[in-house]
Amino acid sequence: MLDTIRWDSDLIRRYDLAGPRYTSYPTAVQFNTRVGAFDLLHALRDSRKALRPLSLYVHVPFCANICYYCGCNKVITKDRGRSQPYLQRLEQEFQMIACHLDPRQIVEQLHLGGGTPTFLSHDELRQLMAQLRKQFNLLDDDSGDYGIEIDPREADWSTMGLLRELGFNRISVGVQDLDPQVQRAVNRLQSLDETRAIIEAARTLQFRSLNIDLIYGLPKQTPTSFAHTVDEMIALQPDRLSVFNYAHLPERFMPQRRINSAELPGPGQKLEMLQRTIEQLTAAGYRYIGMDHFALPDDELAIAQEESTLQRNFQGYTTHGHCDLIGLGVSAISQVGDLYSQNSNDLNDYQTLLASDQLATKRGLHCSADDRLRRAVIQQLICHFSLNMAGIEYAFNIDFRGYFHELWPQLETMASDGLIEIDAREIRVLPAGRLLVRSVCMVFDVYLNPHNRQLFSRVI
Repeated sequence: MLDTIRWDSDLIRRYDLAGPRYTSYPTAVQFNTRVGAFDLLHALRDSRKALRPLSLYVHVPFCANICYYCGCNKVITKDRGRSQPYLQRLEQEFQMIACHLDPRQIVEQLHLGGGTPTFLSHDELRQLMAQLRKQFNLLDDDSGDYGIEIDPREADWSTMGLLRELGFNRISVGVQDLDPQVQRAVNRLQSLDETRAIIEAARTLQFRSLNIDLIYGLPKQTPTSFAHTVDEMIALQPDRLSVFNYAHLPERFMPQRRINSAELPGPGQKLEMLQRTIEQLTAAGYRYIGMDHFALPDDELAIAQEESTLQRNFQGYTTHGHCDLIGLGVSAISQVGDLYSQNSNDLNDYQTLLASDQLATKRGLHCSADDRLRRAVIQQLICHFSLNMAGIEYAFNIDFRGYFHELWPQLETMASDGLIEIDAREIRVLPAGRLLVRSVCMVFDVYLNPHNRQLFSRVI
């Protein structure tokens, strides 16, 4: 079993830098407009030839209400009629993508995200899933990992029953914070009873896995109030919790300009919130997976990490990193082989392109040999807190120390500081370095520089 986290305030102060979350390497910041629909179709052809299994992500951008902290691609509207034209274009995209795949390519993983997927009516959810099943080889024996993001204010028992009937077996529930003062400050009023009702429905209907999202660092939060939220969530016994650090970037995300920065907790308070959260979750039996994620020991993520099969992609930590990931909908990102591609992030542009029988691919990246090597290094570190240098040397036919000789002084400094341990075969992230694993990964990121670092959140 992996060692627990060791809290080291001095190391955190020194290494708490801004940097990527590494849901991909290279990150989306490096995407360029030289990649278009032709590149995606070429990659899909290779996927078809190899009969690789699939992971589908479908983006539903609509929300009835704005949450001020949110940095997702979304459309705020009370007009439920806006979803039907979007679904029509989605269905068109399904067809245009699926005709380049083999019907034998199984969809092992499916995720509906947003936005608020349950913004859609029950009939629209049925319509969406019927079209997905028509175009793609979805499993019908409940063995796939089919998840959906839930806003408890937009769902009830009948919604949960419908989702189970449609084949979903995993849910991720947005909570963020239970304190009414905090909720008012970020414009997300959501009672514990609303959240509990969805959790109880999921348990009763035998959803296989339940994740709860929390955010620390929101306006008017205190270590005591957030500890109360964490305790209430532990009482609901989710399989996983995601505890995110709020990144206040109002210059990038317009809704955040409505947050009074004077009401944000200071760095010391945020660190206390995180430390107490780790203590609470550890005491309750949760394992730290990494990158703000916690899971019970019998959860698939914890087991995969124990067995060194855990991977990471645009959907976060996953046990399906061997699948080709196909993103569908506005702003959705695909990873097919060594190609990253992203749809237009503008709803009107997305719909217009599909209306003219064109895919909405607007940008992306072809991974180079160096990208693939560094991606493998970062993936091992961020998923397993260790790096088998001999394995990397064998897989990529390199001398590890020679290839990365310019980085060695930084790694040796981290070793002397107690973040990592280096021997002839391995780099191991020590318990004091696990919260700072992003900082270790950044050493291997050839694209990171002072100019683009400001685009990312801080490690803690």
